[in-house]
Amino acid sequence: MNIQEVLLHKVKEAVHTIYGQELPSVEFQPTRKDFEGDVTIVVFPMLRVIKGNPVQIGEQIGAFLKEHVDEVSDFNVIKGFLNIVLDDNFYLSFFNSIKSESNFGFLKESTDAIMVEYSSPNTNKPLHLGHIRNNLLGYSVAEILKASGRKVYKTQIINDRGIHICKSMVAWQKFGNGETPSSTGLKGDKLVGNYYVAFDKIYKEQIAQRIASGIDFKDAEKEAPILLEAKKMLLKWEAGDAETVALWKTMNGWVYKGFEVTYKNLGVDFDTLYYESDTYLLGKNVVAEGLEKGVFFKKEDGSVWIDLTEDGLDEKIVLRSDGTAVYMTQDIGTAIQRVKDHPDVNGMVYTVGNEQDYHFKVLFLILKKLGFSWSDKLYHLSYGMVDLPSGKMKSREGTVVDADDLMADMTQTAATISEELGKLEEYTDEEKGALYQMIGLGALKYYILKVDPKKRILFDPEESVDFQGNTGPFIQYTYARIQSILRKADSMGIDISESTASVELHIKEKELIKQIQLFPDTIQLAAENYSPALIANYTYDLVKEFNSFYQQVSILGEANEEKRILRVQLSKKVADVIQDAFRLLGIEVPERM
Repeated sequence: MNIQEVLLHKVKEAVHTIYGQELPSVEFQPTRKDFEGDVTIVVFPMLRVIKGNPVQIGEQIGAFLKEHVDEVSDFNVIKGFLNIVLDDNFYLSFFNSIKSESNFGFLKESTDAIMVEYSSPNTNKPLHLGHIRNNLLGYSVAEILKASGRKVYKTQIINDRGIHICKSMVAWQKFGNGETPSSTGLKGDKLVGNYYVAFDKIYKEQIAQRIASGIDFKDAEKEAPILLEAKKMLLKWEAGDAETVALWKTMNGWVYKGFEVTYKNLGVDFDTLYYESDTYLLGKNVVAEGLEKGVFFKKEDGSVWIDLTEDGLDEKIVLRSDGTAVYMTQDIGTAIQRVKDHPDVNGMVYTVGNEQDYHFKVLFLILKKLGFSWSDKLYHLSYGMVDLPSGKMKSREGTVVDADDLMADMTQTAATISEELGKLEEYTDEEKGALYQMIGLGALKYYILKVDPKKRILFDPEESVDFQGNTGPFIQYTYARIQSILRKADSMGIDISESTASVELHIKEKELIKQIQLFPDTIQLAAENYSPALIANYTYDLVKEFNSFYQQVSILGEANEEKRILRVQLSKKVADVIQDAFRLLGIEVPERM
């Protein structure tokens, strides 16, 4: 039983003993920093059961708790808030119980499985800054869910078919002269992306020429020769034309190898992959069954729809009049297929930008109307766009911020700032390179993940690599500082396995233990809200608390041996929690910095 449960039980007992009333619930909150106390009991809601002055009620309950609860050493009442002061032994007992615990706050994996989808790129261009936010969010949420005790499958659906893929293929056929990633030295995704940009350039030129000859803009768009070639290629692909399919496989293969490099550098991975070329026909049979059950209806032109107006949405098409599927049909079929492939899955998280909010409302509602019990456990991890000071990105025009280039730039920015600080004289060039990459990627990941997913981000690379403030490098630097303390403690022969059961706690030691105590609940809260930002900002608060502790007490210079051991133990546990929290964010921490 934790202290809050003990207090809950005893507050109810106090109310029954003193007032003869049954209290249905007790409201707790952390004690404000400007008041003395560790846990605050809010008296105001009790006035519905107990009539009287809230200050007097607080005093009476506080006195009862001090007498009957060993852990309560004192209390004070401010208006209707009863602030409880807990005994040092309570905090020491807690700390001694967890100081050697690895993966503190992590629960064992249960059989309750959830699937997290993220990345899901098109195979006609490299990954860009928007994909970085998607991947970091999806990967981190998957890791947080794992830590909260869920079994997790990480997946993506790769958009490897359609007109956009054919555009790159047509452009390569026309202008590529047989070049390959090997012959150009380019990553395959970059090479294919260049042809997507080349297609758009020719397409716009052809539109302009046709408009100049007197053709209406819309007709000029529809009938541009290069677009007609791409449409013809798509029909050939759908018909299984051997030459077209062979080219499609070759160019997609180039892209996949390029993606693998980017994913590895970004530090994300997947358990299962789905391909749109395999799934685009899924869902058609489900629609046919739903039509028989009256979930869907057919219009005069033969197209199939669902009417969601009574649910506050609109009518949504699920099959075209020619019988071909739309994206919604595919997503219905893919969701069902995933549960067939993984029967233990009891929920899915879709990491997709907020421009698709409506799509997922409709998808989840359709699956519910089709009678799938797991449809209530589907979640759209909707996130805002990432902007740069230079403005909006456009892939067709080649103005996107390439993911690989951004990661390289972040490493270079970290190198420049680190060199200016001048603390790496003893490092080899290889060690410096690894550290710069760790700092640069840590800065990028933390800057993106510390923001609530729903908010839009203006990403400033230089600000993210600042060694002060709420940044990845600031937290990494604190971790490295603690490692230096631990190395010195070891060289001094300080044995941190010794017990520290009878130390009187300094206020800063107590505050640090209180912050460590919050980690397990923070993991659960982050999992419930699908929010890595809660982990990131918890870690920043922990680091601020440690730095305050570091500045106000002597650690290795403390004369009292037992107190010195406790302070080194505390430092080590803070480092462990930083490392574990950053692991949930996909960020590494350096031993030296």
